[in-house]
Amino acid sequence: MAKIDLATTNTAPKEGKSHFIKIGRREIETRGLKQGFGTDLYHQSMTVYWPVFFGTAALIFVLLNAVFAFFYYLGDQPVANVSKELPLSLFYFSIETLATVGYGDMHPQTNYGHLIATVEIFTGMCFLAVMTGLIFARFSRPRARFVFAKHPVVAVHQGLPTLMIRIANARHNTISQATARLWLFRAENTREGDQLRRYHELKLDRREHPMFSLSWTIFHVIDEASPLYGMSEDDLAAVDAALALNVGGVDDSSAQQLYARQLYSQQDIRWQHRYRDITSISPEGRLLLDYSKFHDVTPEAA
Repeated sequence: MAKIDLATTNTAPKEGKSHFIKIGRREIETRGLKQGFGTDLYHQSMTVYWPVFFGTAALIFVLLNAVFAFFYYLGDQPVANVSKELPLSLFYFSIETLATVGYGDMHPQTNYGHLIATVEIFTGMCFLAVMTGLIFARFSRPRARFVFAKHPVVAVHQGLPTLMIRIANARHNTISQATARLWLFRAENTREGDQLRRYHELKLDRREHPMFSLSWTIFHVIDEASPLYGMSEDDLAAVDAALALNVGGVDDSSAQQLYARQLYSQQDIRWQHRYRDITSISPEGRLLLDYSKFHDVTPEAA
């Protein structure tokens, strides 16, 4: 066996193709992981936009039929009653076979033709089963229609500095057992000098809502027990702080569990501001909620 010189055969690992993701407003570059549509096909199929999903499915359908039409073309007259436009007729026959339609004009007439048709029918059944499952999974997946205010605000509430975030339920149906959890992410240094990104849960004044159907404002009091205590806007910028708000509950209409998440960077926080009031009384005497003002903030009065 030949001796291998490791000093000359080892090479530095390739960096690989970069992959960019966005978390909130922050763009992150990753390397060293295989990315692409085929690496996690189910996840890609579940998360890709509907036009891309159907466009990809149509492209696969056309390619499969083109491949099987080519296989028919290789045989010696495997299909009966084929018109003079041989390639196009075989393509149409492949579509009929893959879809298990079979109009009867064209049909396999040789053992080779029957063999290719058998493989194509099996392929078509599998393709139809996969497409049916993916479409059902995409349609049946519960989706929350929660609206999050564009900017968290910090203002005095009940005599104490308070972080506030406003949420709304765009469907206006009832979300039972609604819960909210708010997290602070920030960079911290260990005693050894290493920098870690740690998360701290921010205690909410009321983290549960019995019947979330319209709007909900969550409050975090910035007191001595708060991770935000004593921190200013510049301090949050120095540690690259971010907020993550998770909201969940049971949709009374479908009895399904709903989840939604909103990320905020420290740049999104408005200090010494408060939300504009969206409630008023209509001329008919009804409670009026003006969601056109939902994202509006105003400076806190001195």
